[in-house]
Amino acid sequence: MQNKPSLTLDDVKKITAAAEAEAVANNWKVAIAVVCEGGHLLGFQRMDGVAPVSSQLAPAKAKTAALGGRESKVYEDIINNGRTSFLSARFLEGMLEGGVPIVCEGRVVGAVGVSGVKSTEDVQVAKAGIAALGL
Repeated sequence: MQNKPSLTLDDVKKITAAAEAEAVANNWKVAIAVVCEGGHLLGFQRMDGVAPVSSQLAPAKAKTAALGGRESKVYEDIINNGRTSFLSARFLEGMLEGGVPIVCEGRVVGAVGVSGVKSTEDVQVAKAGIAALGL
């Protein structure tokens, strides 16, 4: 049987704290979701003032990144480049930029999804959270 790394509650707390700090430093209001490799929610924060829809988008982006093993932007680009049939892909609900996988020892162990500001800024916040793990 193989052993594999996995996210702990302490890891989730580090990620959300660092992501929130990045958002606060830039005066951004966002929702932050952390999921395991199966896309199941481990942690969530919705900052005061962020649009309610961000509470749905952040976990969806995280789930898409975790299940697909790549940034959710990849799927947005596929669709924007004309492969609209990809919209029917089951279980991938957040095919918008802002979901970033967490990779440890070459394996996807989860993902962070952020929503609330420009998509590139969402990614910046997600990556700041992941950086707190020192990966």
